[in-house]
Amino acid sequence: MDREQRAVNEAPAMLRRDDDAAVRPQLAGYAAVFGQETVIRTAFGDFREVIEPGAFTASLASDVRAVINHDPNLLLGRTTSGTLRLSEDTHGLRYEVDPPDTSYADDLLVSVQRGDITQSSFAFSIPEDGQVWDKPTRRGDLPLRRIRKVELYDVSPVTYPAYSQTSVSARASEMAHALTVTTDCEPPAASDADGAIEREHARLRVQLRAWEA
Repeated sequence: MDREQRAVNEAPAMLRRDDDAAVRPQLAGYAAVFGQETVIRTAFGDFREVIEPGAFTASLASDVRAVINHDPNLLLGRTTSGTLRLSEDTHGLRYEVDPPDTSYADDLLVSVQRGDITQSSFAFSIPEDGQVWDKPTRRGDLPLRRIRKVELYDVSPVTYPAYSQTSVSARASEMAHALTVTTDCEPPAASDADGAIEREHARLRVQLRAWEA
């Protein structure tokens, strides 16, 4: 499965246990949100995308990491060790991580507190049964990919979001292109319940024959 990345404008926050200043703060935020339609732009074809509730359920018990900027060398926590906790609510995929006592984690906490890092991201792939494509019904509309199940690799506070042009799988790009091309070749269907369109066509045919006479 091809690996993809998405970013959301959900600023991570620092949390202190019981407001105890002596305790190292936790970092918490949303790595993904549900129901927010986004346009994904690729070199092969653009499409809309939405993450449906429950998309991360199968990954909550998986071995997932929290890292900085998707860099595996800057590890913040891991679900299997209990230092990273993932949950789904009505808003999206929430994470809480206990940062290690390292220099890079300290730097991250300072950047979050200052408001320099204001976005989170997640890295994932989609299994065969994890997505549904809705073909556009009108010319000019984009195909819609509904993400219903993902294989989650990591969640990450990020300095720069992973722009969709560089983080979409080749398969998704090809599918969007195929659906768009098919739609562009098909004129939009018109309703003619009262026969007005057919009558107009007949009038034009009569006028054309008169011009040709």
